[in-house]
Amino acid sequence: MDESLKKDIQSATLDRLIKHLDGRKDVQNIDLMNLAGFCRNCLSRWYREEAEKKGVKISDPDAREHVYGMPYSEWKEKYQK
Repeated sequence: MDESLKKDIQSATLDRLIKHLDGRKDVQNIDLMNLAGFCRNCLSRWYREEAEKKGVKISDPDAREHVYGMPYSEWKEKYQK
């Protein structure tokens, strides 16, 4: 498998994970952290860090919006228990 295809598959996998988590708003970040050792906030931080490695500056709120599909404050108000 060439590197470009590998990156395409990894990107699609991340998109699928984000969509899956979006469909499971009932699962709280603390639940994810306890069971899997990461949460939506971790994903957004990793996204920001990887963007920075590529020379792309992304703020924490923008990275979180990418993962949460809406501003984090809005997600917390609607879905955080």
